Amino acid sequence: MSVNKNDLEIFGTVQEGADKGQSVYRMQLTGGGLTANILTWGAILQDLRLDCHEHSLVLGYPEFESYAAHSPYFGATVGRFANRIGNASFVIDSQTYKTDPNFLNKHTLHGGSVSMGKRNWQIADLGTSHVYLTLDDPDGFMGFPGECRVTCDITLKEHGVLHIAYSARSTKPTPAGLAHHSYFTLDGEGDCRNHEMEIMAEHYLPVDDEMIPTGEIKSVADTIFDFRSPKTLGQDLAGSDIYDHNYCLSDSRRGLREVCNVRSPASGISLSVATTEPGLQFYAGHKVNTPVPGLMGNPYEAYAGFCLETQNWPDAPNQPKFPNAILRPDDELRQVTEYRFSKT
Repeated sequence: MSVNKNDLEIFGTVQEGADKGQSVYRMQLTGGGLTANILTWGAILQDLRLDCHEHSLVLGYPEFESYAAHSPYFGATVGRFANRIGNASFVIDSQTYKTDPNFLNKHTLHGGSVSMGKRNWQIADLGTSHVYLTLDDPDGFMGFPGECRVTCDITLKEHGVLHIAYSARSTKPTPAGLAHHSYFTLDGEGDCRNHEMEIMAEHYLPVDDEMIPTGEIKSVADTIFDFRSPKTLGQDLAGSDIYDHNYCLSDSRRGLREVCNVRSPASGISLSVATTEPGLQFYAGHKVNTPVPGLMGNPYEAYAGFCLETQNWPDAPNQPKFPNAILRPDDELRQVTEYRFSKT
C-alpha cells in the first residue's frame, strides 16, 4: 500500500548526519495479542506489549531525543555488520578495507558510529500488523565497500509472534549481517537475573580483553556459559563474570529453528527465539545505566534487560574458521528471526 506520511505520527527530527532534518515517524502495529511501536530511525522497536501484561517487554525511551543521546542500541537494527570487527579492518579479494573504529577507538562495533541503527529508514509498506522499511547504505559509508540496499520486514503474527526478516544486496563484495538489538524484560523494569534461560548451543566464542573473539570455538561444558539446561541468568555469575558472548548455533545459515527459551517465574511470560542465523549473542545488560527515564518513568540500571542478538559470528570477516560473512553482488542476504511470546 502507498503510505501517506501526513497520516503518521512524527516522533522527532534527526538533528545531525546525512539524515539531518528528516522526520522520524512512529507506527503502531497490532496483531497476535501483541502491540508494537516501530520507529523509522534505526528501524527501532520502541515498545512491545503483550495482552494481559502491563509492562513493556522491551527497554526503550518515550521521546526521540533520548534515543539520539543515550541509547545503547535499544530496539535497533544494527549493521552493516552486526557485532565486532577486530582492528576495524578486513581483507576481501586481497584488498584491505578500514572501517570506522567506534569501539575503544580501535575496533568496529555494529557497523560504526553511524550504523544502520542510527539512520532514518524509509517506509515502503505499512499495514495494521506489519511494516516494511528500506535503507540504502552508500558505497564506502563507515568504510564498507559497495552500495548496500537493505530491507526490514516487521510483522506481528498469530500466537504472540514478533517476526523480523532482513534482506540485503550489495554492488560490491562486503561484510553483511544484521541483528535486532532489543533489550528484553519479561516481568517489567527491574533485574532480569531471575529469568530462567535455555540456549541450544554446545559451543561459544571466548573473547580477549577487548571483547574480540580469540578464534577458539570452545565447549560450554563446565563453564558459566552452559545453558543447555534451563537456569537463572544470575545463577553462575560472580565477581567480574559477564555474559556478552556469541553462542555457536551452526556453521552456516540454516532453516528457521528454535534456539533459545526464556521465562520469568514472576510474571509467567515466556519467550522462545527461532532464527535462521548461525550465532546468538547473549548480552545480560551489565552495562545498562541510563541517565534519563525509560518507558515506565524510571532510569534503567544494570541487568534491566537482556539481548538475544541473532546474527553471524562476531569478527567473522577476519576469521576463516567462522561462517562466511561476505555478501557478493550475485547473492542476496536473507535473515529471519521470530520472538515468540506467551503467558502461563
